[in-house]
Amino acid sequence: TRIYVRGILELLQHFSIKGVSHITGGGFYENIPRMLPEGLSAEILRDSWPVLPVFSLIQKAGNITEHDMYNTFNMGIGMVLACESVQEHEIIACLRDTGYQAYQIGSIIEGQEGVVLR
Repeated sequence: TRIYVRGILELLQHFSIKGVSHITGGGFYENIPRMLPEGLSAEILRDSWPVLPVFSLIQKAGNITEHDMYNTFNMGIGMVLACESVQEHEIIACLRDTGYQAYQIGSIIEGQEGVVLR
């Protein structure tokens, strides 16, 4: 298990983080909506980060739907942060400087769907 406290504490000293979601059991569909106010959803772009080949093996061997893969597993994403888009590049750089891989994987949109994968 990756521990994210060092990176999060560093970010909180320099940036305004709007939401944090640890992607554990419940995956994207259950965890990300918990950090969002009512009326907002997360639009996640599937091809915006490298997904480890093990997830394809699991999906194929278990005959698991894509929805269930994103609902059960983290697909290589352990933590999701919501921030102002103007700070995105600086936040990613800060995380990388502290030893974490970071990617811009989506955006917050109006809507009641929770998480939308594109």
